[in-house]
Amino acid sequence: MASAAREGNRPPSLPLATLIGRELRGDGSERPLVRYGHSGFAKRGEDYFLVKPDCLRVPGDPTSAFSVFAVFDGHNGGSAAVFSKEHLLDHVMSAVPQGISREEWLQALPRALVAGFVKTDIDFQRKGEASGTTATLVVVDGFTVTVASVGDSRCILDTHGGVVSLLTVDHRLEENVEERERVTASGGEVSRLNLCGGQEVGPLRCWPGGLCLSRSIGDTDVGEFIVPIPHVKQVKLSNAGGRLIIASDGIWDALSSETAAQVCRGLPAELAGKLVVKQALKTSGLKDDTTCVVVDIIPSDHSSTPPPLSPKKNQNKLRSLLFGRKSHSSVGKLGNKSSSFSSVEELFEEGSAMLEERHDLLLCHNSYCYCFLAAHYALSIMRLIGICEFVVVIDSFMIVHLSHDIGLAL
Repeated sequence: MASAAREGNRPPSLPLATLIGRELRGDGSERPLVRYGHSGFAKRGEDYFLVKPDCLRVPGDPTSAFSVFAVFDGHNGGSAAVFSKEHLLDHVMSAVPQGISREEWLQALPRALVAGFVKTDIDFQRKGEASGTTATLVVVDGFTVTVASVGDSRCILDTHGGVVSLLTVDHRLEENVEERERVTASGGEVSRLNLCGGQEVGPLRCWPGGLCLSRSIGDTDVGEFIVPIPHVKQVKLSNAGGRLIIASDGIWDALSSETAAQVCRGLPAELAGKLVVKQALKTSGLKDDTTCVVVDIIPSDHSSTPPPLSPKKNQNKLRSLLFGRKSHSSVGKLGNKSSSFSSVEELFEEGSAMLEERHDLLLCHNSYCYCFLAAHYALSIMRLIGICEFVVVIDSFMIVHLSHDIGLAL
C-alpha cells in the first residue's frame, strides 16, 4: 500500500520526444533563473537604472520571456537619463519586426537596439534641453545576453571559472584612441580645459561643449561629433550561467572590473550590488553618483534559494554553485579565441559610430541582399522618426526608394 502511495505521488513522466522538443525550442522549462539586485548612493542625483525582469516578446506567451536591465548616468541635469529610462526600451521594441521566431528576434535585436538609441536621442533633442546621459542596456533571453551602450557605464561578465570580461567599450576621449580620431577627423576639437596662462587641466574633452565622452544620448549643445550610435555585443553563455555587473562610472573610477567581480563573488545578487557600492565608496569616497545592478543567470536545475552566507564554508558552496572553482586564467575580452572563453560564445559585436559601416547591415556579401537590408534598416528608422519618403543611393548604381506607406522598392 505504501509503495502504491509513493507511486501515486510521483510526478507524471514525460515522453522523450517532449523533453527533446523542449530542449530544441528552448522553452521556459529549460530557461535559466534570473536573479538581480541593485544599490547606489547619490551625490548629484543624476544616476538612474531600469529593471524589468518579466518582459514578454509575445503577449501571453511565457516562453517568449526576456529580462531587461539598464543604467543611465546623466550629466548637466538628470532629464536625459529620466527620458531614456522611460522611452529607450519602447523604441527598441518598436524596431523589432512582429511575428518572428526567437532565433529571428535575437538576430534582429542588435539592429533594433541601434534604432532605439537613435530614436531616443532624436526625441529628447526635440525637447531642446541640454542634458545628456550614458546608457547601458542589457537584454537577457535565456542564456543569450545582448548589450548596447554609449558613454562609460560599463557592463562586465563573470563566468564559470572566475573569468571576467567586458561586454561594453568605454567612450571616453581620454582613453579611447579610435573615438578621438573619429571626432577630430569629423572636424571636432579634442583638448583639455585651458586655464588662463595656457595651462591645460583635466581629461580630454570635445569642443564645443567640453564633454569628456564621445557618445551619449542628448547633449544638444555639443554639436554633431557626439553621437548616440551604441556599441553592441551579443554572447551566449554556457549552461553554467554567469553574473553581469552593470554600473555607472562612480563604480568603475574606483574599482577595476576584476575587483568588482571578486569582491562580491559567492554572494547572491541582492547582496552583491550593495557590496560593490560599499567597496567603491571605501576606495574613493562619494565623489560621484554610484549605481550598480547585479544580474545572476543561474541554471534552472540549481536551487533558487542559496544557503546561508555567514559561515565561510557556506560562502564557498554558493561560490561553487554560481561560478564553479575559481581559476587563475588571465582576464581578456570575449574576442580572444582562447580556452578561457570556452564557456562563452560570441554571437555578434559591432562598435562603429558610422551607420553606413555597421555590420548590422552587412549580413551577407550579396549586393542585392545588402541593399535590401540597408533599406530595411533605414525604413525602420523612418517609421520611428516619422519621415514619409526618402531616396537612398547605394554603391553608386543601386537606388532604393523608401516610402512609409508602401515599404520599400528596389
